[in-house]
Amino acid sequence: MQSLFQILMLILDVVWFFIIAHVIMSWLINFQVLNVRQPLVGQIWYGLNRILEPAYSAIRRVLPPMGGLDLAPLVALIAIYAIRIILANNAGFFYSY
Repeated sequence: MQSLFQILMLILDVVWFFIIAHVIMSWLINFQVLNVRQPLVGQIWYGLNRILEPAYSAIRRVLPPMGGLDLAPLVALIAIYAIRIILANNAGFFYSY
């Protein structure tokens, strides 16, 4: 069961990295440092959007409109951190078997 705990923590770390990369890329695209028309940048951007948009759309349905400010990535990061805390506090469950 310890391996299950470690796999869950790894998945949460990867999702955390994807969200951070998506947020940084969105800033760089908005400030015109990166151009989506470049093939590599466009592929990474569209790939991250396809991965994260289902989670963001579920969060956006719950959040009230903020007038152009998208708080879905922040809520997703807080949720991932909360799940990590819950898993860490209940790690004994994974080690007891």
